[in-house]
Amino acid sequence: MKITKVYSREILDSRGFPTVSCTLELENNRKVCASVPAGASVGVHEAHELRDGDKKWFLGRGVTHAVHNLEHKIGPVLIGHKPDIIALDKIMLELDGTENKSKLGANAILAASIAVTRAQALCENVEIFELLHKIFDIKTPVIPNCMFNIINGGMHADSGLVFQEFMIMPRKQKSIPRSMKELLNMTVTVYQNLKSLLHKNGYATGIGDEGGFAPEFELGHQLREKTALDFIMQAIEQSGYSHDDIGICLDIAASSFFDAQGDCYVMGEQFISREQLLEIYEELVKYYPIISIEDGMAEDDWDGWEKLTHALGDKVQLVGDDIFVTNIARIKQGIDKKIANAVLIKPNQIGTVTQTVQAIKFCKEHNYKTVVSHRSGETNDSFIADLVVGTGAGQFKAGAPVRGERVAKYNRLLEIEEKL
Repeated sequence: MKITKVYSREILDSRGFPTVSCTLELENNRKVCASVPAGASVGVHEAHELRDGDKKWFLGRGVTHAVHNLEHKIGPVLIGHKPDIIALDKIMLELDGTENKSKLGANAILAASIAVTRAQALCENVEIFELLHKIFDIKTPVIPNCMFNIINGGMHADSGLVFQEFMIMPRKQKSIPRSMKELLNMTVTVYQNLKSLLHKNGYATGIGDEGGFAPEFELGHQLREKTALDFIMQAIEQSGYSHDDIGICLDIAASSFFDAQGDCYVMGEQFISREQLLEIYEELVKYYPIISIEDGMAEDDWDGWEKLTHALGDKVQLVGDDIFVTNIARIKQGIDKKIANAVLIKPNQIGTVTQTVQAIKFCKEHNYKTVVSHRSGETNDSFIADLVVGTGAGQFKAGAPVRGERVAKYNRLLEIEEKL
């Protein structure tokens, strides 16, 4: 069954900015669609997201050039081929010819790549996670542990919190495995109890880009971040759970408050060294059940990452996002320098499904854990839920258990769990 038509359009992501959608039509007139997310906290080493820059069109955030490239440059090389993600990803990479996909745009290429994957699964009459498991020779599909965002800060909310994401991870018990339904029940219970606690204490319960609450905590005798953690602890306990049931995960997004010129970090009005920032993490890990810290140091602060890994690498999971950007070359640098012990996986950081899966497999081969992740500007496309299961990546983050574009992923995991 060959591809007969390829067309694209601008659609809106969850933040109200344009992103790219791709539709493929097959010989039997069946159609598949795919859409790609966009980030707010974007690493400088990510593949190039093509934006128009015309201030009169969506404030410069339009993607009409990417849509044009998809329809008039990528489309013609896909038409007439059977959907084959490995072969067609290779053709698209050769067509672009740049290291960071700056010619065609990673957003255009990825939209086509996901659509081809969906079309191939349709043609082979399998689920997407089954297709990925088979063609990339992954041992076992696995329902992941999930990090659920419950408080937003950083670039995702005007809450005054410097740290970007405060998440909870219900722990899967080895003796009595918890189902996805049970994990969602635990999360929603904590999330709703947190909402009640915030409201009771006079804080607003509006939400940020990824569905977590965005309260404005006062500056006092302790960091606002500690106040956020204290509320999360209360919500966990009020829900009837303990540290053995639920751990806390942080996405610091340190690149967003790193001052390269001063070679320091800026928290509020304070300028602190990487060593002082590390002391903050060590204190938090000591007093709270923190099991994972993402982007604890900035994307090019290799010295800071080495210090962080040396101090906490054997105590908590240290996830590299901006420093690695789902790029095997950069992940290899981190492995060689013994930096971090886990890698965040975002398909739009690298631009094709094939390269994304290759990055996951590379991490596994070097005993680095992997966390498949959404972006702050999401769509209702649930592809990454199939990706995390089909590759056995193990961990997943798709935001809070609210907002359609977030729960689409979690609902897809429920569906996949039934099939498994």
